[in-house]
Amino acid sequence: MRFEAPETVEAAVALLAGEAGDAFPLSGGTDLLVQMRSGRIAPALVVDTKRIPSLREIAREGDGWRIGAAVSGAEINEHAELKADWPGLCHAADIVGSTQVSGRATLAGNLCTASPAADTVPAMVAAGALARIAGPQGRRDVPVEDIPTGVQKNALGKGEMIEAILLPVKAPNAGDCYLRFIPRTEMDIAVVGCGASVTVDADGTVTAARIALGAVAPTVVVVEAGAQAIIGTKLEDAALDALAGACEAACNPIDDKRGTVAFRTEVAGTLARRAVKIAADRARKTA
Repeated sequence: MRFEAPETVEAAVALLAGEAGDAFPLSGGTDLLVQMRSGRIAPALVVDTKRIPSLREIAREGDGWRIGAAVSGAEINEHAELKADWPGLCHAADIVGSTQVSGRATLAGNLCTASPAADTVPAMVAAGALARIAGPQGRRDVPVEDIPTGVQKNALGKGEMIEAILLPVKAPNAGDCYLRFIPRTEMDIAVVGCGASVTVDADGTVTAARIALGAVAPTVVVVEAGAQAIIGTKLEDAALDALAGACEAACNPIDDKRGTVAFRTEVAGTLARRAVKIAADRARKTA
């Protein structure tokens, strides 16, 4: 195996594109190194991206945010302005693994690993985040929900890597939330995860919403019917019932030792109710 540590995105892309065998970028390594040690993958080339300055930055882009692909969850949660804008996404990044893992794991890595149970992916999708992809043909910005294409499969082509995660402008009357159910109190994988972003007007009526579920299908599920169920309401019981029903209907989970199909489906509706109420409460406080 060859190991390279370039100092520019262009150099990293050239290395990835030029390798005839399997080549992987390494930012945090919390998934990649585990897979290498277990023998699941045997890269011909690993490209360390942490020496690329722009990939280590959290910076404003327009009125939104650009989070470099090598920024860790711990660094995200130490950024007060970002945390004030997107507390739900920052919470999702904070609860990935242990304290040690949080100090290494990245949004880009969590996304590219394409686990159905990834915590940060529903949170990013709910926020309307984009992934900026750099490759041999240049750069392109892609909605986060379009990156995972199946279990541990993603849409990146030969020589491509995620350069940054882009968060949109946050309206002053918007809030987000991420919740998950796990069997233990911490350091576990989501049985179900739910990201929610809600915008309200001056009297508390929901004017926009976005709901995303994780661990209930091979890839993250955007529940458009759930969002429509609460838009125009003040989250009365009937609206929340319709939201829960839409989220349950959108589920296509598996049975395994961590949860049955029936359990995961019911929990999805319950988490959606809770996440939307928390997001709306945060939105009202900033309105």
